[in-house]
Amino acid sequence: QVQLVESGGGSVQAGGSLRLSCAASGYTYSSHCMGWFRQAPGQEREGVAAISAGGFYTFYADSVKGRFTISRDNAKNTLYLQMNSLKPEDTAMYYCAVDLVERPCRARTDFRYWGQGTQVTVSS
Repeated sequence: QVQLVESGGGSVQAGGSLRLSCAASGYTYSSHCMGWFRQAPGQEREGVAAISAGGFYTFYADSVKGRFTISRDNAKNTLYLQMNSLKPEDTAMYYCAVDLVERPCRARTDFRYWGQGTQVTVSS
């Protein structure tokens, strides 16, 4: 079955950096769009970034453009999110997810499979 396991979260001060990883298994990793999402307490889950199957197309939410970078290593079945210049408003649980539907790659919240999440806390 599809499994997604996030890691790399933690607590940092504003301006700091973190790198999230998502290890995937149970499907043909290199064939599908993947994304990073986040959800803060009391808020809806939002799409942060997405990357196409081959890694050639990326999408970013306006709030993270220029600060976050999504990438993937198809040989290692692993998705990454490099987060720089972190802000307190980036504090949230971060999830990776895979889109098994054949459609343009975007960070849609209706992806079928999700990881358990990793907490990111940014203090001012």
